[in-house]
Amino acid sequence: MPFSELLRQPVETAERLSRTRAVRLRRRDAADLVLMSADRAEAEAEVIDLTARLLAGVARRDPNILREVLPTALPWVRFLPDADIDIMTEEFIATTEAAAAIGNTAAVSQLLVEWRHTAEVHADPELYRILTTEPLDDYGPVPRPTDQ
Repeated sequence: MPFSELLRQPVETAERLSRTRAVRLRRRDAADLVLMSADRAEAEAEVIDLTARLLAGVARRDPNILREVLPTALPWVRFLPDADIDIMTEEFIATTEAAAAIGNTAAVSQLLVEWRHTAEVHADPELYRILTTEPLDDYGPVPRPTDQ
C-alpha cells in the first residue's frame, strides 16, 4: 500500500495489519518499508535465530553436509571452483553463527551477495579473463580524493 495511505488512514492500516503477516509501504522517493506487529517480528527473529544456530551446529559437526546442500539451495554455487565452495561454506557457517549471536542477519545477506557476484564472474569466461589478467600498462598516478 502507498505510504500516504498509512498517513491518511492509520486505523484502517492497523486493521489490515491484524489480518496479514505484514504490510509493505511503498514510498516514491525512498526504500519501501515493511510494517508488522511486534509479536510477529519477535517470533520471526526467534525462528531465524534458532535456524541459524541449528544450521551452524550441524555444519560444524559435518561441513560436508552444508557443502552438499548448498548447490540445491543456491544453484549459482555450481559456478564456483571447489576451493571457493569450501571457503564460502566456512565463511557462511562463521558469519551465520555471529549474526545469530547479535540478532542481525545483514552480514549473512552481504556475504551471499558477495559470493553470488564471485560466481557470476566465474560463469562468464570473458569477464573472468578481464578481471584476472594483469593490466599491460600503468594507468598513472591516482589523484588524491577531495573532501566533499
